[in-house]
Amino acid sequence: MREFLEFVIRQLVEYPDEMMLSEIPSGKMTIFKVQLRQSDVGRVIGRNGQTIHAIRALLASSAARHGQRATLEIVE
Repeated sequence: MREFLEFVIRQLVEYPDEMMLSEIPSGKMTIFKVQLRQSDVGRVIGRNGQTIHAIRALLASSAARHGQRATLEIVE
């Protein structure tokens, strides 16, 4: 799941080297926190939040296949 998130987000942002993705596991729930340059936050969120909703849906689906739960948060 982490590799998937890194790949997708790096493709979206203008400064992929400044992206930091951290993973916080807690039982069956995993929280992924991504830290981006301020100018890249809008690219990941997308118009009306469509991009971030799609990424979160794919992440939740992938986690469910492994019997887990996962969420993605953007840290500013």
